[in-house]
Amino acid sequence: MTNKYEAAIVLSVANGEEATNALKDKFNDLIAKHGTVENVDDWGKRRLAYLINDESEGYYVFFTFTSEPDFPAELERIAKITDGVLRAMVIRK
Repeated sequence: MTNKYEAAIVLSVANGEEATNALKDKFNDLIAKHGTVENVDDWGKRRLAYLINDESEGYYVFFTFTSEPDFPAELERIAKITDGVLRAMVIRK
């Protein structure tokens, strides 16, 4: 049984554009490996509402995907331990 999910990931822009694109591709490949990526909504660099790790800007990416119910928790776990990710949240649609 598969469910539809949305992952919101805020990446650090302090490491440069190359590092941001590499992280975006890493999460896209990870989701594609464990499910089906339906849409990638790339908001780009935005000002944060409050400082996170002394950073005032972040790079926003939203992934809409379908996967097995056990994968979203693993995706959130990987995002939280990855350097360059400021915040990550996965919700079931």
